[in-house]
Amino acid sequence: MTSSKRKVGLWRAVVLFVGVAWCVWLPQQSVSAGFQRGLNAKPKSNAETGRSVFNGKGACSSCHGVDGYLDKRPQLASDTAAFIARLNPQPSDLRNPKTLRLKSDKARAKAIREGHSGTGMFPDTRMTNQELADTLAYLAILRREGGSTRR
Repeated sequence: MTSSKRKVGLWRAVVLFVGVAWCVWLPQQSVSAGFQRGLNAKPKSNAETGRSVFNGKGACSSCHGVDGYLDKRPQLASDTAAFIARLNPQPSDLRNPKTLRLKSDKARAKAIREGHSGTGMFPDTRMTNQELADTLAYLAILRREGGSTRR
């Protein structure tokens, strides 16, 4: 093999390696950047849509109760209800701002996306960034409603 053929072969290997590395690295950066934008960006939110997500797709009501009323959980399978009853700590009363540990929407968004450490809250990766923003808007309403009735 001549020197020039070796250089071409080496060059092709380098280009292939860089191309593969770029294809692996770029999607990870896009996902990470998209996640960060989801936490930092302020898309227009709709609390009524957030209510639908909270009580539906988000399955938040399974533990936190329909519309945040802990004593009004949806119909659950008996094993699911038993699991929730054994959670320690119990799910937070989202209508009582004095008992809530997460104090910012950024912290709430992170808990929804990644799960809430030290609790039984699982990560929700199915919710879109818009649904997350809508749910956060709805949670703000629950805190205000609860705060005005719990003085």
